[in-house]
Order: sequence, then structure tokens, then C-alpha cells
Amino acid sequence: MAVKLRLQRHGKKGKPFYWIVAADARSKRDGKFLEKLGIYNPNVNPAHIELDVDGAVQWLQNGAQPTDTARAILSYKGAMLKNHLAGGVRKGALTEEEAEKKFQAWLDEKAAKVDAKKDGLAKVDAEAKAKAFEAEKAANEARIAAAAPVVEETTEEAPAEEAQATNEEE
Repeated sequence: MAVKLRLQRHGKKGKPFYWIVAADARSKRDGKFLEKLGIYNPNVNPAHIELDVDGAVQWLQNGAQPTDTARAILSYKGAMLKNHLAGGVRKGALTEEEAEKKFQAWLDEKAAKVDAKKDGLAKVDAEAKAKAFEAEKAANEARIAAAAPVVEETTEEAPAEEAQATNEEE
């Protein structure tokens, strides 16, 4: 039985949500699966991914073949690297501790990159809100200025009439 690591679509129309599963290659896209390994939500930025890395590595070591998208997700979360390091441990090139140390260093670096992206997106969002606020403020001031001449004309005429009335009384 050929096993594939692939995405199983869930969610409503236009809002896809995926499960990352190990399934028989002959089963339907959304059909039976052997094990659920994680979830992938592409609707948010950055995409939300939860993955059982150890379970994915176990399936990869047993010969499961990931699809292109699943391979990209596994690589992003470090499952492909962990599988590679496990192969090095089996061959004797690394010790288990060295492999775990390399994997943790990679995870820390990856987390820093993701946090930097989130901070950048938050900064851009805050700048867009500030720019929209300034544009709204300018539009309100323009609206007030357009309405103000009507008020000013009536207030300017009133003092002029009062001045004439005062001059006539004298």
C-alpha cells in the first residue's frame, strides 16, 4: 500500500482549511485517511500551521511520499530537516544529541523569522490605519471649511448691519 502525506480540504466555499494527513494513495482527496498529522489554515497572514513533526518524520521514515504542497509545509515546519538528521544519526555521521541541537537551533532561527514577519505586518497595518485616520481628519476639516463660509457670511453681515445701525443712531 502506497502512503501519501497530503492535504485534505475542509471549510466552506472560498475559505479553505486543510488537514495534513497520511492516506492511502488510492483513496479520495477528502476520503479515508490513516492518521491526521496537523492542520493548515492559509486564510491568515502568515498562514497558521500546526504539525506533529515526530509523527510526520515517522511516516517519512516508513516510506510515505509527501505531495508537493505537503512537502513545502513539512519543510517549513522542519519535519524534512528532522528526517534528514535522523538519517545522519542512523548512518553514524551524527549523534542523537548533535542532531537535536541542530534541529533546535534551526527552530529558534525559524521562530525569529516568523516573529519578524508578524512584527513587520503589524507595523504596516498600524501605518495604514494612521494614514487612513489622517485622510479622514483632512476630509472632515475640508467638509467643515466648506460649510463654514455659509456661517461666516451670515456672521459677517450681521456685524456690518450692527455697525450701520450704530452709525445711523449717532
